[in-house]
Amino acid sequence: MGEYKKVKITKGMGGWGGPLIIDPKEGKDYIVSVTGGGIHPVAEEIANLSGGRAFDGFRSAVPEKEICCVVIDCGGTARIGVYPMKKILTVDIVSTGPSGPLANFITKEYFVSGVKLKNIEIIED
Repeated sequence: MGEYKKVKITKGMGGWGGPLIIDPKEGKDYIVSVTGGGIHPVAEEIANLSGGRAFDGFRSAVPEKEICCVVIDCGGTARIGVYPMKKILTVDIVSTGPSGPLANFITKEYFVSGVKLKNIEIIED
């Protein structure tokens, strides 16, 4: 398909977790935006820099095994823990930390929050 690059995502102001390394591969290259209202600019930027495919997760679904990471806008109850529980890298644009009934699944290895465009960068191998 295309050429993939690793992307590093660090927590933003007031954020928590990470940094996460987004490393798309053939067959696992979807950057799923679950923010409502189309593909969020953070998801678009991750896809553009990494060579992954931005996807609107509110309009349709892709198999979980094909998801490289998800971008959410959750302040602390449902989506914030669902994806980390499934061991899917989760980028939250809201500055929040572990909370809600799934808080124990929200770890620095799978979750970063407060992310803005300036928190996304290509990693040169």
